[in-house]
Amino acid sequence: MTVPKNVMVQVADKLADLYTQPFGGKPKGRFRIAAKLVRQLAGRRRLYDDDVRELTRAMTERGYVMIDMDGFFVVMSSNTFVNYRRANEDCLR
Repeated sequence: MTVPKNVMVQVADKLADLYTQPFGGKPKGRFRIAAKLVRQLAGRRRLYDDDVRELTRAMTERGYVMIDMDGFFVVMSSNTFVNYRRANEDCLR
């Protein structure tokens, strides 16, 4: 008997897949998605803090960063941040 995937894991799979799909004039890549659409994907009327935390964790496990911007979410590849410049003690003085 197979155990069904958690709802937020299923939503994370869909969002990760969406990252690789062409839309909005781009072949793939970062995107924003309305909270309303994420609720629809999850089949929920509301997303609670625990839901968002669980979804964010599932996205991280897939190599993506999901940022909650209140009315929408931003999805980016974790690799985007690898080459950012690093702040150190010297630049904080």
